[in-house]
Amino acid sequence: MGNILYVIPARGGSKGIPGKNIKPLAGRPLIAYSIDVAKQLADDPTDICVSTDDPKIAATAEAEGIKVPFLRPAELATDSCGTYEVLIHALDFYRDKGREYDTMVLLQPTSPLRTANDVRGALALYSPGIDMVVSVVEAATNPYYNAYEVDGDGFLHISKGDGHYTRRQDAPQVWEYNGAVYVINVASLRHQRLGEFRRRRCYVMDRTRSIDLDTPIDWMLAEAVMKDKNTTDR
Repeated sequence: MGNILYVIPARGGSKGIPGKNIKPLAGRPLIAYSIDVAKQLADDPTDICVSTDDPKIAATAEAEGIKVPFLRPAELATDSCGTYEVLIHALDFYRDKGREYDTMVLLQPTSPLRTANDVRGALALYSPGIDMVVSVVEAATNPYYNAYEVDGDGFLHISKGDGHYTRRQDAPQVWEYNGAVYVINVASLRHQRLGEFRRRRCYVMDRTRSIDLDTPIDWMLAEAVMKDKNTTDR
């Protein structure tokens, strides 16, 4: 598979959950859970890159045992800056230091219930002949069964298919990205954005481990799940 760079992007600004990347979740800063996973997987801790613009996030990451190699420039820390630019910036930083990577694993801090085994499972599906392996969860809404669009006359119609499915289990299975794991071909990334990839394989995760922290309700749910898990594990 070649050299792997593990990237944890953590911008300082957050509207949905202010300061979420270092906000305590079940007693630990949110970013700590992704750092834990990366530390279990990386052969060398210097292959883990926390990309942040915020000195407080950098200090928190370093308290978790990871050296933060740079502070992201201001133009890569705005609401309009996409993940693609952040990832290319990280790759270019290491290239300038004489370090090239064939594969990148993107670990977003907002997926604290993702495990190292999830990443291993995604890596097992990866090969250099594809663009990406991405983690998914079964979609909550199925366009063949209970997802609708409004037509030109203002009436609802099924999004896909003929609308004849009467049981969800009979409809084709559909997936949605859960944001937890991305195993990316660096050569592909240098030629096109993630959304332009065509050779994608999916790694399926269950709904609990797929919790993505975007709103305060998501946060409450994750804390409840983690509290229950901690109680069960005792």
